[in-house]
Amino acid sequence: MITIIRTNPENIDFIQLISELDKDIKVRDGEEHSFYDQFNKTDSIKHAIVAYDCGTAVGSGAFKLYKGEIAEIKRMFVNPESRGKNIASQILEELESWAKELSFTTCILETGKRYPEAIGLSKKNGYRITTNYGQYEGIEDSVCFSKSILK
Repeated sequence: MITIIRTNPENIDFIQLISELDKDIKVRDGEEHSFYDQFNKTDSIKHAIVAYDCGTAVGSGAFKLYKGEIAEIKRMFVNPESRGKNIASQILEELESWAKELSFTTCILETGKRYPEAIGLSKKNGYRITTNYGQYEGIEDSVCFSKSILK
């Protein structure tokens, strides 16, 4: 049974999952890792989520203020053994619900072309590819998405 809790970036399970995520993306990003890594710090994140499967932490996600009423989804991860169980979609839905409760109207996110599963997850959950925003403008390997959460 999947249980999702709302927490903050100081949560020990969130920290452990982010450590696993960082190891994975360091390999995938290769030489470009230092560029992307600078945008993956948790110091500006206040809202984090941890998903548990029978009491074991298996997934994470977070969001932060981008600007105005726009929340940026960050630090999405499900450990490899737990993938294929719809956990990432559940995390994303909970992040959207929480952001909506805090009066955000839109969620945005960035992923890379080396992450086809993240691109698929975003599309599956109603995100649309948009012009690269902020620090990702002009970055060839970035794919940015946007979704209205007003409904």
